[in-house]
Amino acid sequence: MWLVYALLSALTAALVSIFGKIGLKSVDSNTATAVRAIIMSLLLVGVVWAQGNLGKIQTLFADRKTLLFIVLSGGAGAASWLFYFLALKHGKVSQVAPVDKLSVVLATIIAVAFLGEKLSLLGGAGIGLIAVGVVLVAFAG
Repeated sequence: MWLVYALLSALTAALVSIFGKIGLKSVDSNTATAVRAIIMSLLLVGVVWAQGNLGKIQTLFADRKTLLFIVLSGGAGAASWLFYFLALKHGKVSQVAPVDKLSVVLATIIAVAFLGEKLSLLGGAGIGLIAVGVVLVAFAG
C-alpha cells in the first residue's frame, strides 16, 4: 500500500508545481505560500476531524520531545515551500522540480549519518543516479 500512497504523493506534488507556477504569475511568492499554507491547514484539520482524531492533538503537545521535532519539521517545511515557490516564480517547473528532489539525496545522507539507517549498494547507486539526474536536468536548460 505504501507504493500507492507514494505514487499519489508524487502526482499531487507535481500538481503543486504546475498549479503554483500558474498562480504565481501576478502575485508575491511568499504571499502565495502563506495562502497555500492556510488552505493546507484547513484541509488537514478537516481530515483529522473526519477521522475522529482531534483528541490526539493533546497527546502530541504532552510529549515535549515529539512536539519539538514536529515544530522543527513544520519550520523546515515552511522554509522549503517559501524557497520552492520563490524558485518557481523565477524559474521553469522543469528545472525547479527536479532540483527540489535533491531533498531525496540529502534526506538519505542525513538518515544514514544521523539516524543510523542502512543503505544497500543498489540503494546507494539509485541515490547517486538521482543526484546525477538532477544535475543533468538543472543544467540542460
